[in-house]
Amino acid sequence: MLEKAQKVLKTYFGYDDFRNGQKEVINDVINNRDVVAIMPTGAGKSICFQVPAALFSGITIVISPLISLMKDQVDSLNEVGIKATYINSTLDHHEINDRILNMRTGKYKLIYIAPERLESKAFIDTLSTMNIAFIAVDEAHCISQWGHDFRSSYRKIANFINRIHPRPIVGAYTATATEKVKEDIITLLNLDRPPIYVTGFDRPNLYFSVLKGEDRERFILSYLSENKGMTGIIYTSTRREAENIHNLLITNQIKAGLYHAGLSDQERNMAQNKFAYDDIDVMVATNAFGMGIDKSNVRFVIHNNIPKNMEAYYQEAGRAGRDGEKSECILLFAPKDIQLQSYFIDESNLPLERKENEYEKLRAMVDYCHTSQCLRKYILNYFAEDTAYENCGNCSNCNDDSEKVDITLEAQKIFSCVYRMNQRFGVGMVADVLKGSKNKKVLDGGLNHLSTYGIMKEHAKKDIVEMINKLAADNYLNLTNDGYPVLKLTNKAVLILKNAESVYMKVAKTKKRLDIDSELFEILKALRKRIALEGNIPPYIVFSDATLKEMSIYMPVNKMEFLNVKGVGEAKYEKYGEQFLLHINNYIEAEDIEISSLRDTSINSKRSIQKEGKTEKIPSHLITYEIFIQGKTINEIAEIRDVKVRTVENHIIQCLKDGMAVDIQKMVPHEYIGMIKEALKNCQEDKLRSIKEMLPEEVEYFWISLVKYEMILE
Repeated sequence: MLEKAQKVLKTYFGYDDFRNGQKEVINDVINNRDVVAIMPTGAGKSICFQVPAALFSGITIVISPLISLMKDQVDSLNEVGIKATYINSTLDHHEINDRILNMRTGKYKLIYIAPERLESKAFIDTLSTMNIAFIAVDEAHCISQWGHDFRSSYRKIANFINRIHPRPIVGAYTATATEKVKEDIITLLNLDRPPIYVTGFDRPNLYFSVLKGEDRERFILSYLSENKGMTGIIYTSTRREAENIHNLLITNQIKAGLYHAGLSDQERNMAQNKFAYDDIDVMVATNAFGMGIDKSNVRFVIHNNIPKNMEAYYQEAGRAGRDGEKSECILLFAPKDIQLQSYFIDESNLPLERKENEYEKLRAMVDYCHTSQCLRKYILNYFAEDTAYENCGNCSNCNDDSEKVDITLEAQKIFSCVYRMNQRFGVGMVADVLKGSKNKKVLDGGLNHLSTYGIMKEHAKKDIVEMINKLAADNYLNLTNDGYPVLKLTNKAVLILKNAESVYMKVAKTKKRLDIDSELFEILKALRKRIALEGNIPPYIVFSDATLKEMSIYMPVNKMEFLNVKGVGEAKYEKYGEQFLLHINNYIEAEDIEISSLRDTSINSKRSIQKEGKTEKIPSHLITYEIFIQGKTINEIAEIRDVKVRTVENHIIQCLKDGMAVDIQKMVPHEYIGMIKEALKNCQEDKLRSIKEMLPEEVEYFWISLVKYEMILE
């Protein structure tokens, strides 16, 4: 039989030999054995059920959730001479009936169906009368609640199989599966003692890299400029980000498509077809795109944000280089992405146990971004695959030119602080204590009295956080799996505390030239955008990118310094100066930056943040904010400051517009937030009065303003 399979492979598909693992899986299927095949994207899973289907006298049913895959594979099969069809929601009633009639007459060898079809008793009754020899369950991880894409419709498959007599052979296929998921696939599909084939997750042709602190838009434009004509995918976490990046590319004359769940079926199909036919070079998409796409010449996949877990990341990244040619998988990491993914978990309707599992998977994804070890080794170890890699020579960690720095002393300080805080706090609080922060939570909890308080005050907080995350990624620290992860020491940390081992961390080599502070640049860009939106003018009219870059290098902190920045005149200073200076000073103080080490003598020399003892007037809304963050209500603040409630409300709105942390959930009743957002989206006029008229009488103007500016800042 295997010789016949080899002949089918050559005759229909044009290949002389099977790839690694395919022969073993096919051999078991054609010898009437159930199988589980775990093969990475691009390893040729489809051949493992298409070749047996061509050999069996009966029909093969392929169950798949991927409408795009159905069409691609059916078109490909018909092209090579194997009759196939699909039945899914893209067809109307008449088309479905025609295809069912042809199924009854034995016209097709393979029939692709969506799992939701199995919820129709009439459809199951129709199939159960046919000669079904083989059922292939693609994306089989979807049957498990522990999988990264659980679908309840997959739970119907076992009942469907039981309705067919004689029972057909069943094959389960997926790209990724943890031990829990493997067990669920076998149990929930009622597979009969199947062999489990894991062909290996390694994709040697893929170059993996993690980049931190990048100006994402600038990086993407630069990368695409250097790789003109290359085909690639850019993934984002939200529809808004996808649309923003798509607009950026179109503005820069890059042939790009857009794909997300908010578009119509027609728009998505059009974008997908343009990508498939090479009419566009780049697809900008949420994770709604790409499942089952057979396009083999994708040369790069850029993740603009971290995905929710390693399974999703590896599946999406694996869409690069399916033809075996060298390709790149680039992940642009920013800490705020963690908050977004945590929010998605928080807002889900998953039971507590599932949520904890999702937090654990997200933590592994974050650790991937911080680990110092070979990225390929990290991925393979995550999927429980042993590897000899210590240096694969084909990832950013193995190929970078960073300096290896001994951080044993810093690690000991961090571990000691975690221990003295009774292993009850998260990364941020531990960093605050080590930094010597005077924030309210630290002081109220008496944590400023610990012996470790302020013992790393010479470091910027973000650097302390980076070290903690690196230590967690390399298993010196554990984080609990919930919405508020807490740091715990591991046995590895004990060895460091006892000076039995050393810890090293890769850091970028010190550059002699002044560099843009990309984080401050992003903060100033966000401020510029808010000002532009309020003034209904393009952002570049406020300040050019070149001006913002100079601000990010020299960090002016007063009027004289601000006027020395190219592109800033008196009129611009009067309009915008105070807002920009406030953000720059806040950033300097938050990061404990020594200005004199950055300052070019042409701007100013040897001046500390303290402004040489000069007392500057603090803006009134900042005084309000200081009282506000102590937990006082609007009315209490008005009484303390002897001002009107409306004045306090205006101060809070100004703080929100300036990018300060304002929790609107504490001021706007929860039941009205969604209502206000809907009104803001649907109102044709941008006037508060018009918006209020669309809402219940009790909704206050203040609530509308808060929700409005929070939406602008999202």
